[in-house]
Amino acid sequence: MARAGLTSERISEAGAELADEVGLDRVTVSEVARRLGVKAPSLYAHVASSDDLRTRIALLALQEMADLGAEALAGRAGQDALAALGDVYRDYGHHHPGRYDAARLPLDAATAAASAGPRHSAMMRAVLRGYDLTEADQTHAVRLLGSVFHGYVSLERGGGFSHSSPDAQQSWEKILESLHALLLGWPTS
Repeated sequence: MARAGLTSERISEAGAELADEVGLDRVTVSEVARRLGVKAPSLYAHVASSDDLRTRIALLALQEMADLGAEALAGRAGQDALAALGDVYRDYGHHHPGRYDAARLPLDAATAAASAGPRHSAMMRAVLRGYDLTEADQTHAVRLLGSVFHGYVSLERGGGFSHSSPDAQQSWEKILESLHALLLGWPTS
């Protein structure tokens, strides 16, 4: 029988908080149980394993980022929308590093399809409606934006820009301006 007060959501949130504090790779059912003040077997009524727990953290992170992205995009278009969505990913990566790493975990096809992942793609396509791209080119552009956003966050979080000038924020702003210019002049097939 499940311990009173324990839910899958509460366990996932505790795991996400732990991931942000110590890193996703150190999140285990045992560590989350310690955080919640219970024995690990109490959690197994809600999560199957540490891998299952990390998948649940990934789903939570994808949902949180999708909600933040939708809020940031409301009423915006073009370059303003592009910058707003990029800032959501960058800010989330800095404020929630463990959750952000979880959101990058590979998911099986069924889990990915049922997650907030498709919302992320839809938000990127919404941003791209401000540019004259075919549907096929939108797919390439979604992949480009994802690569730039996630690549920059990964490099910045890893200290890749901390030892040189200009400041990383200036580079980020220049990259977003450059992405806007590239999307405006997207090569036609």
